[in-house]
Amino acid sequence: MSEEKPKKGKGEVPKGGKAAQAADKPARKSAPEEKIAPRLSETYRKEVVPALMKRFNYKNVMQVPRLDKIAINIGVGQATQDAKLADAAARDLELIVGQKVVITRAKKSISNFKLREKMPIGCRVTLRQARMYEFLDRFISIVVPRMRDFRGLSDKSFDGRGNYTIGIKEHVVFPEIDVDKITRMFGMDITFVTTAETDQEAYELLKNFGMPFVKRQELLETQTA
Repeated sequence: MSEEKPKKGKGEVPKGGKAAQAADKPARKSAPEEKIAPRLSETYRKEVVPALMKRFNYKNVMQVPRLDKIAINIGVGQATQDAKLADAAARDLELIVGQKVVITRAKKSISNFKLREKMPIGCRVTLRQARMYEFLDRFISIVVPRMRDFRGLSDKSFDGRGNYTIGIKEHVVFPEIDVDKITRMFGMDITFVTTAETDQEAYELLKNFGMPFVKRQELLETQTA
């Protein structure tokens, strides 16, 4: 006859104990962190879209232009004498934008400028989505007020296809840059690429974000002074 297995008593801990039971249970997954949308992303949805629909009589939301990306480029002419300058510019630009940048290189050799093909001559980066809105917010709120002798941005720098470019002479206007630690001053071009079909629509889009354009009458007075 086969032996009967003893029955477990009430409350008796099975072999391996409570620790073994706990180990068998799958770990409880932590709730995913809720991502907070950038401030200007919400501003676009709640304020800019309604304002532009009213201004241009768009039939639906999909017609409203939006900011597509921000392209930033630093050209380092002195890199022909010192190749490390392009690396220094790239490090500073990464501090400003918070993401990896690309070193730009010469496409061909030009002997008069002592330029060789594939020589590093600067750096560039493209910002999209959250980083784009965060950069735009800092640019409008912090960087522009720190520009020397600032009187407003010109509205004459649109390219005819709804994109706007501004040149920055000194990158130390960005708060991420410590003036005591930089190798040298770098200038940069910042292009705000929009889906607008006209410059007027792009102008209104950026203005509603808070871009401090000089008033057109003031611009005329400045040009004729």
